[in-house]
Amino acid sequence: MTWHVPEDDLRAYAQGELAPPLLWSADTHLTGCAPCRSRLAEAADPAALDAGWERLDAELDAPRPSAVERLLARLGMADHTARLLAATPVLRRSWLLSVLFLLVMTVLAVRVADQPTLFLALAPLLPLAGVALSYGPSLDPTYEMAVVAPLHGFRLLMIRTVAVLTAGLVFNGLATLALPEYGLAALAWLLPALALTATGLALSTRLGSVLAPTLVGGGWLALLAVARVQTQAHDTLAPFTAAGQATAAGVAVLAALLLYQGRDRLDARPLGGFHDGGAL
Repeated sequence: MTWHVPEDDLRAYAQGELAPPLLWSADTHLTGCAPCRSRLAEAADPAALDAGWERLDAELDAPRPSAVERLLARLGMADHTARLLAATPVLRRSWLLSVLFLLVMTVLAVRVADQPTLFLALAPLLPLAGVALSYGPSLDPTYEMAVVAPLHGFRLLMIRTVAVLTAGLVFNGLATLALPEYGLAALAWLLPALALTATGLALSTRLGSVLAPTLVGGGWLALLAVARVQTQAHDTLAPFTAAGQATAAGVAVLAALLLYQGRDRLDARPLGGFHDGGAL
């Protein structure tokens, strides 16, 4: 090889100032010329090399946005909000598949035993559990990132609640379509689901993100047990009658008002979140 990169061109190359087509020629030559690579190393500014390596490391280590995060960003949502929403634990594939499997098994059991109450009892608990798992220091692996984000705790909770409720209600709705013989009675889970979720959120501001939904879910099961004892074999359980549905709607509205009144408690904790042992 009789030609080598001129000294001036090599210095400009090291500083990132060499323009095409000389840049392309230098690139091609340096790949096969060890002496020119050695001269390039001597001509390069150590500080510039360090800065280049730092930029490369930052690019390689930068988290890659998921498909959901990219979709939310394209829809106009702020980057940090999209990331916090996409990181919601119960929107992961494992949780969604578990919910889908549970609903399928429940629908099959209802068809075999002809007991729609089984589905109506389970369906309201799934949104409650999903929302409970979407926010809290012991349940959310992205909790620290969430509470230091430039978002009011109440807004973050509402964003994730809407996302989880949307996913949960869609699955519950699809399961309801699989029970057409029960007609509108198969939708009797909807208002109790909203009531349980809103009550769990309202109590979480005081009791924590684990204890509150646990008590609400247990209370729901206890209510169904009492209603079963007081109801004839083929009669509709009280929570799924017209009066029960109206009561559920009232409870949902009241719980939503209480949650809104206590919204500042979401930012009055260490790191701005719930404490699982209750209010601090």
